[in-house]
Amino acid sequence: MSPAVSAPELDGRQRRHLRALGHHQKAIVHIGDQGLSPGLVQAVDLALTTHELVKVKVGGDAPVPPAELGPELARETRSALAQVIGRTLLLYRPHPKKPRIVLPKKGAGGGGGGHDDEPDDDDEDDE
Repeated sequence: MSPAVSAPELDGRQRRHLRALGHHQKAIVHIGDQGLSPGLVQAVDLALTTHELVKVKVGGDAPVPPAELGPELARETRSALAQVIGRTLLLYRPHPKKPRIVLPKKGAGGGGGGHDDEPDDDDEDDE
């Protein structure tokens, strides 16, 4: 863990993108009855450096519920908590030198939005 790296701040669009990428991943780290031990934090930190996006499974015997563990683990690893669903956490931290995951730009509305004020020319008014 290098102190120069800060936790990324994600907007809704970026979280959605990361959730989609993490959907098919398997959990790399499992949290058991020891909770957030220094060794576990180190393992997650190493996994984030290697993979950037890491799924963590919280066992039923963990001393703290996943909703509390997620933000704490994100803080300890200087990562962003992209999702907590059930007993699964999804953490993201870009590689400091060679990021592989490209996030959508913050606030990028795209301009089009899929709506226009013009009526469609497809109307079947041709008689």
